[in-house]
Amino acid sequence: MLEALRNAWKIPELRRRITFTCLMFLVFRIGSHIPVPGIDPRVLQDVFNQGNLLGFLDLFSGGALKRVSIFALSVTPYITSSIVIQLLTIVIPSWEEMAKEGEEGRKKLAQYTRYATVILALIQALGMVAWMKSAIINPNWVTYTVIVLALTAGTAFLMWLGEEITDKGIGNGISLIIFAGIVSRLPVGIVQVISYLKVGAISIINVILLLLASLAIVVAVIYVQEGERRISVQYSKRVVGRRVYGGQSTHIPLKVNQAGVIPIIFASSVLLFPATIAQFVSHPWAQAVARVLQVGTPLYTILYFGLSIFFTFFYTAITFNPVEVSKNMQKYGGFIPGIRPGRPTSDYISRVLYRITVVGALFIALVAVLPMFMGKITGAEGLSFGGTGVLIVVGVALETMKQIEAHMLMRHYEGFLKK
Repeated sequence: MLEALRNAWKIPELRRRITFTCLMFLVFRIGSHIPVPGIDPRVLQDVFNQGNLLGFLDLFSGGALKRVSIFALSVTPYITSSIVIQLLTIVIPSWEEMAKEGEEGRKKLAQYTRYATVILALIQALGMVAWMKSAIINPNWVTYTVIVLALTAGTAFLMWLGEEITDKGIGNGISLIIFAGIVSRLPVGIVQVISYLKVGAISIINVILLLLASLAIVVAVIYVQEGERRISVQYSKRVVGRRVYGGQSTHIPLKVNQAGVIPIIFASSVLLFPATIAQFVSHPWAQAVARVLQVGTPLYTILYFGLSIFFTFFYTAITFNPVEVSKNMQKYGGFIPGIRPGRPTSDYISRVLYRITVVGALFIALVAVLPMFMGKITGAEGLSFGGTGVLIVVGVALETMKQIEAHMLMRHYEGFLKK
């Protein structure tokens, strides 16, 4: 591992990308401690210490929400808008054509996503102002406007930061920002466990059970994330001039979890958005929505489980097209042994992909909700770093390592992942 790290640092481009990503993490953490003007966060401390929905939101923001900093809304508006845009791409024919246009079409959809992010951030910021009235030092329309603009601008800046990491750094920028926020909360989780032990809320046996469960989840996530079904492909020989091309065997690697950690992030964001708005509104029906969608309630658990499965299939469907794979294979003289080229090949790939995605989706959904039950069993329900956090941290770490690995292998260095 140390040798691989040294080799990675020797590559100038990779060194620049890693350095840039680390600097952006530093900017993110500094911004998480810059308070929004006009608010006394001490007034809200008791609400966050209850370990409810706001505590879960605070996990995603890396503590920025609890401190009421300019990054309090985190990147959840961006994720929610991404989901909406991707769904509309399927529904609206002109947007579907735009998505197929290539780079130019994707740029237009990315621009729509940015606009939607700002609108959603503005709505959430207005809700936060309505909820935090008691903590506003000088309540008037000027103060309200400044707070709303600061929170909206913070989300827009994080969105830009994530895109910059994706372009100039290493890994998916938005996922890495969420990753950094969750990891930064790990010391807080350790302090919580120690405080529970001191007051006798949990026993040392319960702590050991939690550690073993977390270790088992990490191992299982790595195993499933790395698992794949390989479909054999044979290429027929072609004679071009005096050269003979093809004739070799290869395979199509189909991941058990093709969507990675995106389904978990999407499912969390979809559930958190209405629950967050309801939390910030004092109307009775809004309070009822906030109560039933609290993290750990039966309805939340069921919806979280179902949405995780749905988004696994949804994201797999929009990122992997069996028809395109079949066409490319046929174009270059490839075929699956025993399967006719064309429609039968795409149908076969779809069936295999569906079967393994069922396994991957069920696994992701189970791991996401399992810590909720573990919390009830061990008595440590207030801990915010649960299955969702572990899934995202491990998944993002694996994807980032693979990108570093790809850069290293291009330059004939041995990477992190041994085959």
